Amino acid sequence: MFSWFCPKEKPPLVFADNLAAFDHACSLGYQPLHGALIPALVEEEGQRGDEGERYFRLRLADANGGRELWACTLKEARDYPAVGELVGFRIVKIASDLPESVSLIGYIACCLEPVLVVKKGWRVAKSYTPSDIKPDLHL
Repeated sequence: MFSWFCPKEKPPLVFADNLAAFDHACSLGYQPLHGALIPALVEEEGQRGDEGERYFRLRLADANGGRELWACTLKEARDYPAVGELVGFRIVKIASDLPESVSLIGYIACCLEPVLVVKKGWRVAKSYTPSDIKPDLHL
C-alpha cells in the first residue's frame, strides 16, 4: 500500500559489450581505496607464478580512461579470466612509497557482467576468490 510513495527502482544499465561497460566505469570516477573493488578490462595474459597464480595485464577504470597494471588471481583460485573480460580488481594495500605504476597491491577477485545495477554495483558473473579466504575485519 505504501509503495506508492517509494520511488520506482531504475532498471539496470545493460551494455553492448565489456568495452562499453569499461568506458562507462571510467566515467564514474572510481578512486583507489583500501578494500575497493574496481572494474578492470583484461588486456593480456602473462606467465604463471611459482605457486599457481596467473598474471594478467589490466586496464583499471579511472577518470583518465584507465590505468595499466599487472595483477594476478590468488593461487587457490580454480578459474581465471580471459583476455577481453571485465573483472573486479580488489585493492588490498596502497603502497605510497612505491612508484604510482606499482602502488596498488591487490588481486583479481571476480568476473563482472556488463550490467550495472543502480545503487548496487556491477553484476558478478563468477568469483575467482576461493571460498576459504577470510574477509577483512573492520572494527
